[in-house]
Amino acid sequence: MKSAAEPLRGPVAGDALASRMIKVDHAGEFGAINIYRAQISLSRRLGRAQTAMLEDFLEHEQRHHATFAALLSERGLPRCRSWLLCGAGGYALGLTTALLGRNAVMVCTHAVEDVVNGHLAEQMHYMRECDPAAYAAVASIVADETAHQQLAGEQMNTRSLLARLIAAVVRLSTEAVIWVGMKL
Repeated sequence: MKSAAEPLRGPVAGDALASRMIKVDHAGEFGAINIYRAQISLSRRLGRAQTAMLEDFLEHEQRHHATFAALLSERGLPRCRSWLLCGAGGYALGLTTALLGRNAVMVCTHAVEDVVNGHLAEQMHYMRECDPAAYAAVASIVADETAHQQLAGEQMNTRSLLARLIAAVVRLSTEAVIWVGMKL
């Protein structure tokens, strides 16, 4: 599968592409924050055991968001134009999966992190030489994102048609919002 950044490599200079990636990462972290906010809100009301894990994930995503916000600020860059789309979409995705139950929440987390981890790996490969500061920012969050994916993977069941459908929709939505962010 081609990266959302792939078509932009030709006409965009290295620094501009790395900056665009950081802006999209910042917006994506805002989306993740809102996924977890929605899931936590419903999880608390329903007394689900996964609430503490989701709160831990939320704390990580808030720290990641702050990492990218600081880098944007240092560079004098505005946030990505897709920031609000990521936030609203994330909240809708989090609320929908929370309403569908514990397994849907885990499938959502696993699918989002699967796409995100692939995206981050591509970024790190690209940024390693052209933008060490951006590389360091991305590298600083990889362990958390990988842990989220692994924990969700251990707790989900993908045998049902609904779970496979949720995973496909979440992956497509995540890829789409990355693509849109890279184009704006």
